Amino acid sequence: MSVRSLISRFRGHEEFHVDFIGRRRLWMTISSAAILVSLLAILVLKLNFGIDFRGGAQLTYPNRTGITAQEVREELASLGRADAVVQLLNDDTQITVRTDALGEDRDEVVEALAEQADVSPAQINVDEVGPKWGQQISGKALQGLLIFLVLVSLYISMRFEWKMAVSAIVALVHDLAITSGVYALIGREVTPETVIAVLTILGYSLYDTVVIFDKIQENAEAPGLVQRVTFAGAVNISLNQVLMRSVNTSLTSLLPVGALLLLGGETLKNFAFALFVGMAVGTYSSIFVAAPFFTWLKEREPKMAQIRARAAQRRGPATERRLAPVPAAAEQAAPEPAPRQERGSQPPPRRPRKRSRARRKGKR
Repeated sequence: MSVRSLISRFRGHEEFHVDFIGRRRLWMTISSAAILVSLLAILVLKLNFGIDFRGGAQLTYPNRTGITAQEVREELASLGRADAVVQLLNDDTQITVRTDALGEDRDEVVEALAEQADVSPAQINVDEVGPKWGQQISGKALQGLLIFLVLVSLYISMRFEWKMAVSAIVALVHDLAITSGVYALIGREVTPETVIAVLTILGYSLYDTVVIFDKIQENAEAPGLVQRVTFAGAVNISLNQVLMRSVNTSLTSLLPVGALLLLGGETLKNFAFALFVGMAVGTYSSIFVAAPFFTWLKEREPKMAQIRARAAQRRGPATERRLAPVPAAAEQAAPEPAPRQERGSQPPPRRPRKRSRARRKGKR
């Protein structure tokens, strides 16, 4: 493929010709392997829940000495709290520390931080967060997720059909599993911002899936297209038509999210990381999971099975003619021998010769 052709296809002037449905076993194998690795990571390595979920303490106090977040982390590490999250706010004039429950070490930690920042212990505001609050967040998030999935299923079933709804839910579960697996693999902390980002991911992935399903329905209803190329062929055409639209939409969304991930603060980075992973996985699942899975469900219908069988019969003789050996040049040039006339048989009747027009005029 030339650079000009690649640029033209990237800009949407030309269409790709990728056999998405013919290679659906490959896509399903890749997705199944990714989900398996993600589940193993969640079960073995576990998710690293933040203090909002497991309970802990948040300390807020002014920064009088201009110390850095790294210096505060080193001080907390010397107190046995190396996993504490430190943030500088309001132009580095205020320090926020999130750590596990203080317990008996409360006075020691508060006095050490106060001495480092040159403030009195009374100026350090300590908010204890119990694990029940995190459980409430998890429960509300799970409740919102279930309501979201039910509403999505009803909408897609009414707008398209139930097979598309099932395929969309399969793609969403795929996105959730892989995003959670990435968090477990790298050990990144799961915060309330992560939960918000995950719910945002589901909406984005669903949007991309609905766009693809709408194009599939449009082509499937075209007169004679399914009869000519089968339903899988119609889906293949649809995916090639919307491929660059999905890729370009994803790129325009991933670029600002990537900027937040690189340049944002700690809270924004937690939010941006979940968005970045989820958007990338959602773009993949809309094309390589939802559409092939829907095709597999649709082709199990008797009508589609008959169309596929007739198409296979039409392709069979054509394939045989295409694969027939080509005769050699000498065989092509040699004329076929005339049939030998048996002795005693009557010769074939001669056709009367046509007289020329000039000869007929002379007789007249």
